[in-house]
Amino acid sequence: MDRRAFLTSLGLAAAATQLDCASASMGGASNRRLRRVGIQLYTLRDDARRDLERTLGDIAAIGYKDVELYGMNSFGMSPERVRAILDRNGLRAPSTHVGGEDFDNLDRQFAAAATLGHKYIILASIPAERPTLDAYRRWADRLNEAGRLARTHDLWIAFHDEAPDFPLVDGQVPYDVLVERTDPAVVRLQLDTGNAAIGGRDPLELMKRYGSRYHLFHIKDAPALGATTDTELGKGVVDFKRLLAMIDDIDDKFLYVEQETYPGAPLDSARRDYAYLSKLEF
Repeated sequence: MDRRAFLTSLGLAAAATQLDCASASMGGASNRRLRRVGIQLYTLRDDARRDLERTLGDIAAIGYKDVELYGMNSFGMSPERVRAILDRNGLRAPSTHVGGEDFDNLDRQFAAAATLGHKYIILASIPAERPTLDAYRRWADRLNEAGRLARTHDLWIAFHDEAPDFPLVDGQVPYDVLVERTDPAVVRLQLDTGNAAIGGRDPLELMKRYGSRYHLFHIKDAPALGATTDTELGKGVVDFKRLLAMIDDIDDKFLYVEQETYPGAPLDSARRDYAYLSKLEF
């Protein structure tokens, strides 16, 4: 089940200096590592649906420090209870994914964000099966409007890319249409590296073009550009060493492991993904 369908069914880290970047681009060695590693709860969606409290405990036991949430009302828990579980496990929830329908009641989202400690409310995807360029323009305008309102609550609105955002529509890339129409003063972006790759777009090229717009990341791998599924970190084509070295002020950004398909138990993949990313030098 893809994220859009799942959301619908729910109802709802030190900056890369110029020297670091130059060394990375030339293949030079570096000993920088991420200070914090997060995970998108969608990675463990079925486990979380069965037992959210246990799943958050498992996430903390692996070593993750941040969790990106989504559609929490579906778990039958109040924001207050979820916050208590997070706190008990030493976890933060800096951001959450929401569906398009959640933009119809932003006051509710802002209230939950205050309780849960969110800094970002992120539109997971354009809410249409085959969106037109006009749909991307309309959602860019809506993101701008929501972003201006969110800033009055000391929150940010952001947009997360999906693979269908990248193939040409009427000679244009829908993702580029949306990004160029949104106001960076009130709307930020989350780069899903795997979704970009599955959509046929090199995430390093996106970093070169829009790097200053990205404040959050889904660290996801893909077997090849244009593939139909993702894979465990380090087993695909995304050059994470170079990508991390390109992120300015990385310690102030939020990076989440995300994997949607697995060779075995999702929790085992989450462990291997954490081991890979937490040890990666860039």
